[in-house]
Amino acid sequence: MGWPEPTTAGDWVCSAAGGDRRTNGGWWGNGRWNGMERRVVSVWLPRLATDRLCRTRPAWRSAKLITANSGTTRQVMAANGPAQTHGLRPGMPLAQAMALAPDAVVAPHDPDTDRRLLDVLAERCGLYSPWTATEGACGLWLDVAGCGHLFGGETDLLDQLSGKLKSLGLTNRAALAPTPGAAWAWARFGDPAAPILEEMDQLAPLPLAALRLSPRMVGDLAALGLRRIGELLDLPRPQVSLRFGRDVLWRLDQALGVEPEPISSIRPVAPHRVHMAFVEPMSRVEDIAEALRRLLAELCNRLIQDGLGARRLDFTLFRVDGTLCRVEIGTGAPSHDPGHLFRLFRDRLADIRPGFGIEAVRLDAVATQAQTAEQSDLDGPAGGGDLPHLLDSLSNRLGPRRLMRLLPHPSHIPERCVRRRPPGAPTTVGEWPAGRYPIRLLAHPDPIDAMAPIPDAPPLRFRWQGRLHQVVRADGPERIAPEWWHEDAEERDYYRVEDTQGLRFWLYRQGHYGQPEPPRWYLHGVFP
Repeated sequence: MGWPEPTTAGDWVCSAAGGDRRTNGGWWGNGRWNGMERRVVSVWLPRLATDRLCRTRPAWRSAKLITANSGTTRQVMAANGPAQTHGLRPGMPLAQAMALAPDAVVAPHDPDTDRRLLDVLAERCGLYSPWTATEGACGLWLDVAGCGHLFGGETDLLDQLSGKLKSLGLTNRAALAPTPGAAWAWARFGDPAAPILEEMDQLAPLPLAALRLSPRMVGDLAALGLRRIGELLDLPRPQVSLRFGRDVLWRLDQALGVEPEPISSIRPVAPHRVHMAFVEPMSRVEDIAEALRRLLAELCNRLIQDGLGARRLDFTLFRVDGTLCRVEIGTGAPSHDPGHLFRLFRDRLADIRPGFGIEAVRLDAVATQAQTAEQSDLDGPAGGGDLPHLLDSLSNRLGPRRLMRLLPHPSHIPERCVRRRPPGAPTTVGEWPAGRYPIRLLAHPDPIDAMAPIPDAPPLRFRWQGRLHQVVRADGPERIAPEWWHEDAEERDYYRVEDTQGLRFWLYRQGHYGQPEPPRWYLHGVFP
């Protein structure tokens, strides 16, 4: 197969369009967007709920399919094309809908599953822009500033995006504009034949619902004869604000770019990423491995140029059925060695399920760190030899939190005198509590029932986990006071005890006899 060259994406920035965009003292200026750096795509999926059901049951595409909520008052929540042709609409009582179309197929409304599908679609749109987000219950945002030339222009980008969603069985409309508000309005109320909003005058004939106002506010404005955006713009701003409140002007300013409207990406945008698309879907593990090698080589070259090393990498595979698969690896130290990074991925490639085929792959350097060149030794490579590579392999095979390094920490409290750190963490200055504490400490001290002479004698017997232990030898107490900044903490008196079977435990008493509250006993560790 012919391998395409990896496509790189640099630092992507989504900047809000701020400042007053009006010129010549008016709203419209010269009627054209000037100086706008943002290019936002709004995707509307009006039949997401029913399209999702039809993807699993293709026979329902020709049926009158509706979804309804549960409860005493059941309503139509979504309707597909044939159902809407017969007059079925969302918000209609279910009884009325069944009277209009007795043969309609009624499915339970599942907004959680719809939301999960929308999240997957937002991540899949990462092939067109690194900055994607969900909008409401049936919409997507894409900030495509600087992305159009990668697809032959913004028109071709919209065509490919809309065509891909249509191939997945999803009814959609996509529009592009300099602001999210304008893109949202044009996707739902604009001209489908011209999906790119070129002039501000094109917003004037749209209904006021295109400003994302509440239905009640739209009704109040309609009662006064205001039904179009252009009619609202003819009114003085102070009167609009005084009569209808700040929300109307706020939504209007967002559409015009006067008021900034940032978009929060569904995933953090990786500072470095490369991707590769294929002419034909692939499913062989060998092909996936070769694509990964090429992406790693390209990504590592960029990291070397910037003096960086990867700490965490995400390898995302986009299936032809609209789903995706992600493989993640991490390193204990920054690395731009493509061979080492590929070996970390290699053991997990066999777990990838390509399904009907992989049509694109993407590699993100989610976390990076400065990496300086190291002087090689005469008898081998610098940087500790193969030990860092071994630690990375074990961490990725066993899990990122299963391999750790224990380092001493300056504290007298037993559970705080040792800290868990990554395997490659540098050694800290401190002393180990040798001989004083048991090797095995419980994650949380376990309460026990103990019988002890007063005031400070060790216990004679204690019951732990339903079992009675008779103490034959004991040493203590060793009093450990809390840090002075923990005002509410109490002192602990520790004892090392041994029972009749030779088992040795580390117990402590919290509190003192003769106080209003009796002391409490805990088991904190076990000696070997």
